[in-house]
Amino acid sequence: MAAQIRLPYLATAALSGLLFGAGLYVSQMVDPLKVLRFLDFGAIPTGGWDPSLAFVIVPAIVVMFIAVRIGRRRQAPLFDTRFNEPEFHHIDAPLVGGAVLFGIGWGMSGICPGPAISLIAFWPPDLLVFLVALFVGSYAGALIIPSGRDKRLALAR
Repeated sequence: MAAQIRLPYLATAALSGLLFGAGLYVSQMVDPLKVLRFLDFGAIPTGGWDPSLAFVIVPAIVVMFIAVRIGRRRQAPLFDTRFNEPEFHHIDAPLVGGAVLFGIGWGMSGICPGPAISLIAFWPPDLLVFLVALFVGSYAGALIIPSGRDKRLALAR
């Protein structure tokens, strides 16, 4: 990365991270009980389901949809040398399995890795247990099922 774009790039990344963390806090996505109440569709008949996080998810999807469309019209990003697109476009068993495990972990704890990092500022009870499990699980997963990046990339093309 060229020296002239390093400071704007880092400042934009820091500001984006701060805005993201503040949004997670304001929307209460850092509250595991709120997330669990949103994920509990079985509580709909009793009125215990909390649909309020849909008002966070839907606008986020709309904003990203617009941002991606604008970004695709540009030749290069403002503060980087190239766009960083996903390498893989193929849906395979490791992707689906990882998504399922991620969803199970999120549903069990009510904490997603993004909000977990934001929660470090408040250090609620049991956060350390979640973070240790996150890192141990990530490391163990990489040992049990290596990513096979080169093979997956060849299959994706």
